[in-house]
Amino acid sequence: MKIQLDLKVLLGCICVFGSAFFFYLATVVIKWAKIKGLIIDPALFVFSRFLLGFVTVLTLMALKKKKLKIKKKRYLIGRTIANCIAVYCFFKGVDLTSVAQANILNMTYPLFIAIFSWIFLKEQRDVIAIAVVVLAFAGVWLILAPGKMNFHLDSLWALASGISAAIAMMYLNLSRRVHDTQTTLFFLFGLGTVLTYIVFFNQIHMPRFLDLKYLFFCSASAIVGQFLITIGFKYVTAIEGGIISSTRILLAAVLGPVIAMDPVLTISGWAGAFLIFCGNIFLTLRKAKRQN
Repeated sequence: MKIQLDLKVLLGCICVFGSAFFFYLATVVIKWAKIKGLIIDPALFVFSRFLLGFVTVLTLMALKKKKLKIKKKRYLIGRTIANCIAVYCFFKGVDLTSVAQANILNMTYPLFIAIFSWIFLKEQRDVIAIAVVVLAFAGVWLILAPGKMNFHLDSLWALASGISAAIAMMYLNLSRRVHDTQTTLFFLFGLGTVLTYIVFFNQIHMPRFLDLKYLFFCSASAIVGQFLITIGFKYVTAIEGGIISSTRILLAAVLGPVIAMDPVLTISGWAGAFLIFCGNIFLTLRKAKRQN
């Protein structure tokens, strides 16, 4: 029985790590398309991601004969809007900067969750956690301005994705208390498709065949990552899942120059990535300790 349990935990860890890799791979595909000389607006990548996700969820729900169970619509809508903003800012950051920098800055969302909790949830205020956040933001500065005291405004897109992702995660936490996975994903991908199409109507068009290939692989990678993390969190605790998810920071730092043609991180860049990674792990452990 113990061996079976350990194997399930191992499966969960593999799935969560796999999700981090596939989320990273989705952004690499965007960079590959740019290197190839293709001009694909980030909005089209976002739209394709939501559309393919919606078709996938709709198909699975039909096969399993699942029905929507909507209880608190405002949580589903809030999560979807915040996630749409996060994904667009994230993909825009990848397009304008580097895959490594965009992924590392996107993974600052646990830091912003701690800040928002301090502001809006008095009962969850934690002085030590905020001190760690301040230290981790020194890492953010090292990523934004490696080696010099200035930064490119383009880097703020990825940082904005971390802020909006934090809001999306807080809404998700509230939503999952009353909604199942199918309902949550149906709203995320379905409403996300509609909102993206309305907002970016002028940028969305029928892509050429070569463009379609990159759009598909980017979307498919992100959707595989979404399903892997959903499966993985069935078998691992929030602590284990949070720590493993944060390995995307290290994946981006190590693999960026190898598969995405990113510039090699400077010493200050590595220091920044390490501070953010350690900050995420500490906040994950701290939150679990407080809940126990």
